[in-house]
Order: sequence, then structure tokens, then C-alpha cells
Amino acid sequence: MKKKLQLLSLSCLLLASCLQSVQNDQKSNMIEHDIDIASQQIGHQVEVIEKSGKILNPRTIINGKVQYISNDDWTSGFFPGTMWYMYELTNDEKWKEYGIKYTEALDSIQYLKWHHDIGFMIYCSFGNAYRFTGKPEYKDIIIEAAKSLSTRFRPVPGVIQSWDENRGWQGQRGWMCPVIIDNMMNLELLFEASKLSGDSTFHKIAVSHANATLANHFRPDNSCYHVIDYDKIKGGVRNKQTAQGYADESSWARGQAWALYGYTVCYRETKDMRYLKQAEKVYNYLFTHKNMPDDLIPYWDFDAPDIPNEPRDASAAAITASALYELYTYNNNPEYKKTADKIISSLSSPAYLALVGTNGNFVLMHSVGSIPHNQEIDVPLNYADYYFLEALARKINLEKK
Repeated sequence: MKKKLQLLSLSCLLLASCLQSVQNDQKSNMIEHDIDIASQQIGHQVEVIEKSGKILNPRTIINGKVQYISNDDWTSGFFPGTMWYMYELTNDEKWKEYGIKYTEALDSIQYLKWHHDIGFMIYCSFGNAYRFTGKPEYKDIIIEAAKSLSTRFRPVPGVIQSWDENRGWQGQRGWMCPVIIDNMMNLELLFEASKLSGDSTFHKIAVSHANATLANHFRPDNSCYHVIDYDKIKGGVRNKQTAQGYADESSWARGQAWALYGYTVCYRETKDMRYLKQAEKVYNYLFTHKNMPDDLIPYWDFDAPDIPNEPRDASAAAITASALYELYTYNNNPEYKKTADKIISSLSSPAYLALVGTNGNFVLMHSVGSIPHNQEIDVPLNYADYYFLEALARKINLEKK
């Protein structure tokens, strides 16, 4: 009887081992398939650009045609950044060469001072370029860009102003010092510049901004507002509103993703437990929300009026997955990795991963830019691809360890 039990126990262990091996093979095949699709899609994109004889920067598609953007567009750093993640994922030197070429085309952005997105633009491009090449000139550009971003710091409210109050449609809102939750993503540039330069000013600005955002951007349920308008003369909050969400009191999906990612980075750079706790609170809000779909690809706004018939936002999902892989490394909550894996599995499915030769040669389908502005609705977006590739790289590196 004892021998039979031992044999049964051994059989169960062998079966479990085989099942685990099959699951690992399936996961590996999925990642390899994702990388293969990305290589072909982005490769086709680059071929088209190279044949033009110009250095073009694709953002999305409009009426079936790829939209190319100027260097000062807030999304200009993402396409060069995808080159670097393709290099990391494939070890193919051609992606490194493209990365250098398309990154260096953004050289002038280091001096940009009229909006806050220089963090996205420089860190996704030159930040990754410096990580892989160590070129000292890239280090200098990162530091100069941080100086430019720092000119937007408003010491009285202690924040980095996002948009100029008198520019474009933003100037029509009556804002004095608008700060959007997206701005949390620009702090990584400041933290890195502080380490590279030894100048603690950048670090202090980043911490000040993170603390003000922590105090003012979040509701009691840990969802966040999109826009907080500060009084840059007297200090304090003037208004809490939205620009890209459904309503001032609604929960814009990509904004929640920026918050999760931003506070995860802030914890990495400061080890301040308040930031880790906030990232955890945002996670809890997102994945206990009644309107989170089963496949974990959120609707563009959690409070949009026509759910479940509202557009999904694959970009918000990709950002969230990438953030969760990093967050998992700080407290080892298995739910974080499990959730990120499920998001990646969904994005890797035919419902979101484009067929080769379609989708304007972008990788992911079904993202949303700004429904209130009737812009980029249910289209591919370069930042959805960027964060998807970053999430794949993080997943691979995490599982290797």
C-alpha cells in the first residue's frame, strides 16, 4: 500500500511537472510570436520610411494613412524607443543602428521648454540609447533636457506645469497652472539626470511634484483626476477637471495607467513607501472596478456612458502591464505578475495584435487618443507599441531571474 501511494505521489509530481513545462512552452511561444510580429510590422514601417529618403516619425493612422509627426510632438520619442526595445528583444544589430539614427534625429528636443512632455520625448529615446550604448553625448542630452523641463517648475505650488495657460485649446479653459497626471511620467528623466549629473535639484523637483500630485490628484477611491489647475502665485488648487476623460469626475483609463507607472518609478528612485503604497492603491482600484473587462483591456474611461459598447484602450493596458512587472519586483505580490501576464496574453491575441501587413504596420490595434477631441479613436498608437514591447522585455527579464 505504501509503495502504491509513493508511486501515485511520484506520478502526480511528474504530471504537474509536465503541465508546467507545457505552460512554459506556450508562454515562450506566445512571446516569440509577439516578437516576430513586431519585427515584421516595425520592419515594414522602417522600410517605408527609409525608401522615402527622409527621417519620419509615425504616430498613428488617419483615414487609413500613416500620420507622421514633427519632432516637437509629445509622442516623438516612442518610435525611436521601439527600436531600442526591438534591439533588446532580438539582439539584432540592425535595430541598434536604427535606434541611433532615429534617436539622434531628436537632438534639438533637449532645448524644448514650451511643454512638459520632454520627459517622454527624451527619456524614451535618448534614455534607452544611453542604456545600450553609454555614449557620453547622450548623457549630456539627458541632463540638458532635464534643465529644460525644470524651467517649468512652479515653486509656489511645487509642481511642473504641464501646458502653457495661453497656448492652443488649453488657453481656452481659463487655467493658470494646469498639471495633468501624465506628467508623472516625466519625472524619470529628472531622477536619471540627477544621478548622471550629481545635481540634486532635479531630484528635489521630481519629489516635490510627486508629493503635490499625491496630495491633490487622487480621489478617496484612489482613482485620479486628469487635470489639476494650481494657483502658481498664491498656491493651492483652483480646479479639478479633465481634458481627455469623459467628465471631470470620471476615471480616464490611460490616466490611471500613468499614475500606476509614475508612482512605481518614484518608489524605485526614492524608496519612499508612500509612493509604493499609492501604486498598490491604484492597482486595487483598477482591478476591483466593476467596469474592468474580463480580458483586462480597459474601456477608454471607466465611467463612459455606453459600456460595454465603448472603445477599448490597448495603450492603457500596455502601460499598466509594463508598470506591474516592475511593481512586482518590489513586493512580490503574485497577483501583480499574474495580472500583467493576463494583459499581455490578451494583447497577444488576434483581438489586439495586428496581422502582418495591416494596421499601418503598427503592432497593436484598438487604442484611444482623445475622444472628447474626436482624435485617434480605435486606432493604433506608437506609445501603445512602445509600452507593449517594454512589457515584453520586462516579462522576459523577470522570468529569467
